[in-house]
Amino acid sequence: MTSFMKISEIKERLDRDQVSDSFLEQLHMDDRKGVHKLVAAYQKRKQKESAQQELFVKMSKFEKKHYQLGNIVAGIDEAGRGPLAGPVVAAAVILGDSFYLPGLNDSKQLSSQTREEYFRYITQHATSYGIGIADSQEIDKLNIYQASKQAMRKAVNDLAFQPDHLLVDAVPLDGMNCTVEAIVKGDQKSVSIAAASIIAKVTRDRMMLELDKSYPMYQFKANKGYGTKTHLDALKTYGAAPCHRKSFSPIREQIME
Repeated sequence: MTSFMKISEIKERLDRDQVSDSFLEQLHMDDRKGVHKLVAAYQKRKQKESAQQELFVKMSKFEKKHYQLGNIVAGIDEAGRGPLAGPVVAAAVILGDSFYLPGLNDSKQLSSQTREEYFRYITQHATSYGIGIADSQEIDKLNIYQASKQAMRKAVNDLAFQPDHLLVDAVPLDGMNCTVEAIVKGDQKSVSIAAASIIAKVTRDRMMLELDKSYPMYQFKANKGYGTKTHLDALKTYGAAPCHRKSFSPIREQIME
């Protein structure tokens, strides 16, 4: 019976998933409150893991269809279309048929710590990934929509080899030498696009941290270039920096004053 086991020993077995049905039955019969708490936490963790596994399978349907045809599939997404400063960053990711990361989802659904963990895993285990960047000057020249598409093309060109099919988050990307499929809310429906959203988001956030070192008055470390009150107040005090998007309001309006 588990009553002869220390709670610390039970916790270790649960943490290591060294659990059988009979062992769980014994734990349920154990009258110690500490054991009941451990069992509840274990079951909650297993339910979460099961849900993450099911989500990964569900989000792999676009990729699986093309793997069965022998196609190389890449997911594409971008980060940074809305901010007043900094680049727009796109990523293209070829995961490959054997890639598996339960919990993978749209970067906006994940904590910054989880994004960093997944970034490391994806960059280490994906078949290939590429990054494309359009800086603030390119954004002002082309407009943010065209600059985002240009960054996506750069990301695809940065891959180790070219895909047969592209899965893109919402954007009908033209000018590619392969088939393209634009999926609305694709970062929530495709594992490849979700992976690309994480690579793009983490890469851009790191770039904004570097910009914060040069322009600490705008607090890019906290706002990542978005138009928060502190950022807007700093613009009124210090004016625009070279990394600001001059074609964006309110920076454009400030320049015209």
